Amino acid sequence: MVACLFVVSSFALAQDGTIYPLEAPAEPNAILLGTGGVKDQPAHETWFRQWGDPMARNITTATLTPFLPKPGKANGAAVIVAPGGGFRWLSMGNEGWEVAQALADRGIAAFVLKYRLHPTPESLDAFKESMNRTFAAATPPASSNAAAPTARPAIDLTNQLQDAEAAYAMIVSRATEWGIDTARLGMIGFSAGAGLTMHATLHSKTMELDFIGPIYGGMGPVEVPKHAPPMFNVIATDDFLFRGQFGVIDSWFKAGRPVEFHLYQNGGHGFGLGNPGRTSNRWFDAFIHWLDVNGFLIAHGTK
Repeated sequence: MVACLFVVSSFALAQDGTIYPLEAPAEPNAILLGTGGVKDQPAHETWFRQWGDPMARNITTATLTPFLPKPGKANGAAVIVAPGGGFRWLSMGNEGWEVAQALADRGIAAFVLKYRLHPTPESLDAFKESMNRTFAAATPPASSNAAAPTARPAIDLTNQLQDAEAAYAMIVSRATEWGIDTARLGMIGFSAGAGLTMHATLHSKTMELDFIGPIYGGMGPVEVPKHAPPMFNVIATDDFLFRGQFGVIDSWFKAGRPVEFHLYQNGGHGFGLGNPGRTSNRWFDAFIHWLDVNGFLIAHGTK
């Protein structure tokens, strides 16, 4: 099942985009999750920038960074935000910090999960070459008429699930401090982060997510848990992961669980909150409206 959730983020989509080394940011508000390191990881965490976005790779220490609403604006809802990057890097700005700040501006406590990654070559040039190969393998030929992507080897998400579970546990344990209603705690993820969100929903024994938002993630069918949370799902028709598939949507619908699906005319893959001139740019407003209609934005203490 995990194989269908493997994704490639905006880095590989822009193969001709220049990548610059970036000094690691301070991240003063990041909280260590204490989930351990990465086995057989010879390289150190490094950062790079592409298309203006800061990205991290070879992450061996998971952290959680809170983005809390301003006093008086919080409504008690909370969201774990999981950036994407094919489980080999994280788009921390485009799919992490920016999204978390947008949620906090709407009164929702947001927590960016910087989860552990699979190793990549230490050299930036070798890393670019390896990711281009990964992207080439993941992209179907232009002449392909197949409705479903070619199956790929399953990815071990043991570390990533542990990180997500530790993040969830920390938020629950500090809910009073952070002004969070634990009955309104969800998770949203982008690309590989959408895969992690779905993996946690389907396989975690400790997380009880109240809603999920997989954004441009894998679309294959899944086995839906009996009490699966309501799902808000977004993808664009020109995303190479879509290819006319509605499997995960159909699975949720047939299981009788609440699901909302937005299929946009354009947007490509890795658009985060949005890119200029794309129909997918309004998805975040639709997500907030969906949360509101489903009662997840009810003022803290009134539910």
